[in-house]
Parts: sequence; C-alpha cells; structure tokens
Amino acid sequence: MGTLIASRLMTDKSPPYSTCLRIVTLAFLTLSVGSVAAQDSQCKVKLSDLPHAAELTGFRLGMTMDQVKARVPQVLFGRTDDLGMSKTSINPYFDSKIDKSGFADVRTVSLDFLDGRVTSLWIGYEPTFKWPTVATFVKGISQSLSLPDAWTPWKWQGQQMKCADFQLTVSSVAQGPSFRILNLTADATFTARRIAKEEEKEALAESGEGEAEIVGDRQSKIYYPVDCEVAKEINEANRTTFKTALEAEKAGYKPSNECK
Repeated sequence: MGTLIASRLMTDKSPPYSTCLRIVTLAFLTLSVGSVAAQDSQCKVKLSDLPHAAELTGFRLGMTMDQVKARVPQVLFGRTDDLGMSKTSINPYFDSKIDKSGFADVRTVSLDFLDGRVTSLWIGYEPTFKWPTVATFVKGISQSLSLPDAWTPWKWQGQQMKCADFQLTVSSVAQGPSFRILNLTADATFTARRIAKEEEKEALAESGEGEAEIVGDRQSKIYYPVDCEVAKEINEANRTTFKTALEAEKAGYKPSNECK
C-alpha cells in the first residue's frame, strides 16, 4: 500500500520528495499500528493458563466426576451416552442438603462431561450477583481470569470470546448474568464422534440393515428417540419412523427438547 501511495504522489505536480516520504511513512505506521492492535485484541490464552476464579464456585473445565462429587456430594450424574457424553445440573437453593455457603448468588450450575471430564461449565447467577449486568460481568471475569479485552457481540446483548482452546459467553438470563466456558477441543471431538455415528447409521439404513431408532410426528415435524415416552403418545395417523436422526432432519424434522 505504501508503494501505491508513493507512486500516486510522485507525479509532475507532486510535492517535494521529503513530503511524499513523510506521507508514505505515516501511512505505513498507521497500517502497522492497526495490525498490532488487531493482534492484541485476539485471545491466545490456553485452558492450562487460566487461574482459578472464585466466581466459578470451585468448578473448572477438566474436572473429573469424582472431583465434582467431592465439591458437591449430593450431585447426581446423568446417563453417559454411547458417545461418552453426560450432563448434570446443580441447584443449590432447591436442594436443602447442599451447603449453600459456597454458592452465594448462584442459581444454577450445569456441567457437561465427555469421557468423565467437564467440557462445559454454565453458571446462572442471581440479579444480586456483584456483577449484575453483561458489561460488568465481562469486565470482572476478564480480570479474574486474566483475559484480554477481545469480547465480541453475541446473540441478544450478550458477549462472546474465543481463545486458543476454549470459548466464553456471557448473557442475561432471568435478569441475572449467566456465564459459560466451553472446551473447544473436547467439543470438536464430540462433534466428530457424532458425525461418524450418524454416518454409520446412515450407511446401515441405506443397506437396509438396522431397526428404526427415530419416531417423527408428521403434524409438528418433531422427532424423538424411539424409547421416548412422548413418542409413544403420538397419534398413529401422524406417526412416522426413521432409521437415524440425520435421516429425520433431511426430511425436515427437528429434534425434540423433551427427549435427547
């Protein structure tokens, strides 16, 4: 770009060479500063670099189920599916057995596990939390986790930041802030497993092997696992079946939120 500016300036009516040089130099410095600023605005922090933050109430990505159980003995884990994924939620103020002293202003903690380790941590805070808005939470959690100011808008009034191997999102839920941190490497592993599983099922379906595993409702265009109780209530006239979820989605059906 500097060369282009110089060539346009160096004409018969051009200003003195020294003036041209100063203009080109200024343009180059402007571009350089912009490039450095863009690099500085990126988050290159790794999960292994993150410090413990009191605001995460003792949880962190990579924890084992035993470590979560030690933190909250009353926790109950969901079934681990054939891809290695399981989920659980902790609601301190709805379980009288949980010690609430370690969950001040925390409404819900949701954990996703892959192969027995936490890959996603979501915390919903009460409106009384010390950082009640998205803006104040973003500023506060950035300081607690030693993160750069590299947040970008996300959905409706939320903020998101993607770092080297994890992603953070902050939004407002029930008038209080919510925070999620996701292990991107584990998420990619799960996605690859899911795609491979779907392709395997699709291949079986095309070969005529395997039984139907998905039940669809023609009226609502929603599909369910064959063992879902809601699926059993679908009127026979509206009932249809598919070998795989991928097959159902190709037919225009969407997954149910009640049975996954």
